[in-house]
Amino acid sequence: MNETEILKRYWGYDGFRPLQDEIIRSVLNGQDTLALLPTGGGKSICFQVPAMLKEGICIVISPLVALMKDQVEALKAKGIDAVAIYAGMGKREIDILLDNCIYGKIKFLYLSPERLLSELVRVRISYMNVNLIAVDEAHCISQWGYDFRPPYLKVSEIREIHPDVPVLALTATATKFVRTDIMEKLQFKKPHVFVQSFARKNLSYVVQDDEDKYKKLISIVNKVRGSGLVYVRNRRETAEVASFLSRNGVAADFYHAGVEKEERFRKQEDWKRNRIRVMVATNAFGMGIDKPDVRFVVHLDLPESLEAYYQEAGRAGRDGKKAYTILLANKSDELSLKAKYTASFPSVEEIRKVYHYLGNYFQLAYGAGEGLSFGFDLADFCKRFNVGVIKTMGALKFLEHDGYITLSENIFLPSRVLFVVGNEDVYRFQIENAGYDPLIKAILRLYGGSFEQYVKISEADIAAKLRISYNDVLRQLNNLQEQGLLSYIPQTDQPQLQYIRPRLDFSHMDIDLKYIAQRKQIQAEQITAVLAYAGKKICRSIQLLTYFDEPEADKCGVCDVCLAEKKADDAAMLKDKLDFEIVTLLQSESYLLDVLVNAVSTGTENERLGRIRELLDAGKIKTDGKNYYL
Repeated sequence: MNETEILKRYWGYDGFRPLQDEIIRSVLNGQDTLALLPTGGGKSICFQVPAMLKEGICIVISPLVALMKDQVEALKAKGIDAVAIYAGMGKREIDILLDNCIYGKIKFLYLSPERLLSELVRVRISYMNVNLIAVDEAHCISQWGYDFRPPYLKVSEIREIHPDVPVLALTATATKFVRTDIMEKLQFKKPHVFVQSFARKNLSYVVQDDEDKYKKLISIVNKVRGSGLVYVRNRRETAEVASFLSRNGVAADFYHAGVEKEERFRKQEDWKRNRIRVMVATNAFGMGIDKPDVRFVVHLDLPESLEAYYQEAGRAGRDGKKAYTILLANKSDELSLKAKYTASFPSVEEIRKVYHYLGNYFQLAYGAGEGLSFGFDLADFCKRFNVGVIKTMGALKFLEHDGYITLSENIFLPSRVLFVVGNEDVYRFQIENAGYDPLIKAILRLYGGSFEQYVKISEADIAAKLRISYNDVLRQLNNLQEQGLLSYIPQTDQPQLQYIRPRLDFSHMDIDLKYIAQRKQIQAEQITAVLAYAGKKICRSIQLLTYFDEPEADKCGVCDVCLAEKKADDAAMLKDKLDFEIVTLLQSESYLLDVLVNAVSTGTENERLGRIRELLDAGKIKTDGKNYYL
């Protein structure tokens, strides 16, 4: 089979989107490849298709656990074997999945970058027949990028294990400088770079300085028909703005990472199916959600970088039809953004304190904790130790960079079970412990394969089938685990914090001051770029394209700056036409005002009257109180 046949068979498409075919051919030729495709450009096809054509397994590195899980489920639905390993999984569970990648028929192994810190994972990768290493959101490997993730630096170690395997790095947003950094960090041999233009000709970029943002938002929602997204700074605002829209007759809902998993899924589906018209969200929403008919994206606050803004705004108009991206920004937003920048850089002493508090929070002794993962409730942690959220997040990022911890985003991990003894031992246990027999039978009947690997279970479904309480199911599962019959991992819906090194005391901590200074410089430059974009009266599209190293772009003609220029040009042209007609008429004779107004054919009556008064004030025409003349 060739790549087009694979595309048709598994994805149902007759042909590739722009650049996809060239990128795939580069990968099939064994070349290290960097691909920049805008949001919705079909990045996953670029590694999934060539991986299906080659013998062996494709390793995909992605920082977005929710997106990884979605892609794994989508591949499985097509009959393609795929697994994902991310923070929060137990050692035994990871062990089984890695074995399946070595000895089974798995075609795709998705890994969160934190997993590459594990010696177990790296050793097992060395035994795999790897055909391609795909690095999604590749800008995360560059500390000059807008979303640097230190564990990404470990990707290069897979190259050392499999030096002849090509790497495909994919991202939607990267400046020329960051592109070069990505290729250096991933040790590209002969790089092949494919860049699709960042221009989105169907998007109208608008920046408006409004004090009453809510009033403006309603005006936008009422003027622009169709589905919309509204981005706000924090979780509290999502509920407030959604409630405001609802009170004004707009079908709206809110979304943030703290909403329960089932509720998040319901909200997401309601919006995708247009049961909800407007979703108000933090930047946790939208990544990987394929909704092509979004007609407007509104930012109620200044973004922290143009990269983030371009990605979020780019969720509008992915169907190629006209759409609007509106940034509502005023002077107080500028002050807030600068204040947030200042607050996000804790002192060395504050970083050490946060690290010390973490040890107390998880009740870890000094020298303990290496390799352990914990569900982490940031709000509870900050409340308990009376520390600010923004500064704490900053401290955690620096602790992550210096190799003390890693922190994943909010992820939902369903409950899983694995029988750790054989069939015969389970059968013997059932006979000797009749009280557990119904539960064991229910697991075996509802969930196949639980002797070979961890299987996802629903305690609520088991309780309904057995007609017992949910708590009874939990109690029995925990008892069976204590008796060594099975391994039970309860569900969680929290970020996962993992200790990379044993807990240290203050005197042995080494905080990288040079790195902190670099991050300050990078963030300061990003904020300067955002403020320039919002403030300069230059075509918004040209500004964005210049930032992403497309300096020769033409004016878009549809942003607020271009439209204002067009309006000014039209007004100047109208004025010239009126002047010519009025002066031409008065050259031959004088006119009464109402006769003169009616004799002019250009413009409306008010425009003609206005221009006659302006010419009179400027002394270019005269009147005796009755007639007008030159």
